[in-house]
Amino acid sequence: MTHIKTLNDSFAVSTAPPSEGDLRALAEDGYKAVVNLRCQDEADQPIAPDLEGEVAASLGLEYRHLPVAGSAMSDELVDEFRASVEALPKPVLIHCASGKRAGAFTMMHLAAQQGMGGDATLQQAADMGFVCDEPGLENFVRNYVDRAQD
Repeated sequence: MTHIKTLNDSFAVSTAPPSEGDLRALAEDGYKAVVNLRCQDEADQPIAPDLEGEVAASLGLEYRHLPVAGSAMSDELVDEFRASVEALPKPVLIHCASGKRAGAFTMMHLAAQQGMGGDATLQQAADMGFVCDEPGLENFVRNYVDRAQD
């Protein structure tokens, strides 16, 4: 899968939703879990979240579907994501439609673990190729990470 950005030994983010073949390749490459942040009714899904979960399970991958609507992000949703990914076997692939939500949530998790501030997190995300061109998302990431340091 050429659309995967590896963040560390435990986490990678896909900039596109996986197909059944992509899930098979992930399992063959040693991934242990997949987290899908797409909502059930989003357009252009190669496979629906329920079917993705079935395919992942058939390949021995743990699967979590945590739907995140861009307009409905909250600290509680990030906290739920963080608890979920911590409980999963590693490595984990996190995906949404374009990688923006997946990248943001994963970067918030890692930054909070490492004690980074919001601006440093956004800079590191940009350095890794995660473009945050939505001011609302950028502000949410910065504020969440800064609050996590309090």
